Amino acid sequence: MPYCEINSREEENRGVKLFYKTYGHGKTKVLLIIGFAGTLESWGPQIKGLTSGDEARDEDVAESSRRDEEEEEGIEVCCFDNRGMGRSSIPSNKYHYSTTIMAKDALSLMDHLGWRKAHVFGHSMGGMIACKLASIAPDRLCSLALLNVTGGGYQCFPRIDRQIMSLAFRFLRANTPEERASVDLEVHYTKEYLDQTIGSSTRRKILFQEYVKAMSSAGMQSKHGYEGQVHACWNHKMNQDEIDTIRLSGFPVAIIHGRDDLVAQLYHARRLAERLRPAARMVELHGAHLVGHERPDEVNTALLDLIKVSESKLEQQEWS
Repeated sequence: MPYCEINSREEENRGVKLFYKTYGHGKTKVLLIIGFAGTLESWGPQIKGLTSGDEARDEDVAESSRRDEEEEEGIEVCCFDNRGMGRSSIPSNKYHYSTTIMAKDALSLMDHLGWRKAHVFGHSMGGMIACKLASIAPDRLCSLALLNVTGGGYQCFPRIDRQIMSLAFRFLRANTPEERASVDLEVHYTKEYLDQTIGSSTRRKILFQEYVKAMSSAGMQSKHGYEGQVHACWNHKMNQDEIDTIRLSGFPVAIIHGRDDLVAQLYHARRLAERLRPAARMVELHGAHLVGHERPDEVNTALLDLIKVSESKLEQQEWS
C-alpha cells in the first residue's frame, strides 16, 4: 500500500505516515484534501470526473513521474487520508493537529510524489488545510478550489435551530455505524436528494447501506483522531497577511458551496470569497455539505474550468 512518511524533526511528525492513492496520468496534477472525519474515498465523484475513471494506480512513484513528464495531455489526481483518520497515522496528542501542520503534511506528499506544482482542491476542513497550504507555499499552486469551506473557529458552528440541535444530540450519542450513518446522511445531503427513487428503493436506503458498510470495514473515527481534528478546525484562522498572500499570488480561486449546507454556512463562504477578490469566483449550487456528491457534474465542470483558466491569460477581474 502507498504511504508517505513525514520526514521532519518536529515532535508532531514523528512516525506519522499518510495513506494515499493516485489516479490517472498526465502533466496536470491535482491534489484533493478531504474534510473532517472523511477518507480519500469521499472524492469518488471528482476522481471519476477529472480522470474519466476511478481505478487507483499501483506503481513506483519515480516511474510514474518519469512517464508523466513525457505526456502532453491528461490529469493525475492524488487523494489521501488526513492524519487522524482512515489508514493514516493517528497521533494521540491533539496539539499535533492543526490546519498548518496538515498543510505541511500535504506539502510533504507533493514532494514525495515529485510534484513541483499542483491544483489544490479541499473540502470543508480540507478547504481550511488548502488555504493554509496556499498561504505557506503559494508558488506550489496552480489554482485553489474550496468546497463547502468556512473560516474555522466559531464559523464551524452551524446555524442553531431545532433540526441542528436534534442532529447534534444524535451525533454525540451515535455509538454504532448504523446510528452514525443515519445522522451523517441528514447532515451531508438535502432531503430532496435522499428521497429520490432509485429503481425499487430510495437513495437514502442505498446510501445508508453504503455508509454502514464503509464504517463497519474501516471503523469509526478514533477518539484521538476526532479530538485532534476538532482542535484543528476550532483553532483555524486566516489572518489578513495570509489572505493577501493568496489573493496576490496570481492563481485563480474557486469557492464552491451548497446553498443548503447545514454545517458550513453559505454566508461565511461568501465572506471568504469577498476577502479573496479579485482572485476568487463564488459558485453556489443547490445541495448540502457534500455538494460534490449531490451535484457532481456541476462541481466537476467548475473544477475543470478552474484548471483551464489557470492555463490561460485571463485577467483576474474577468475570472471573478
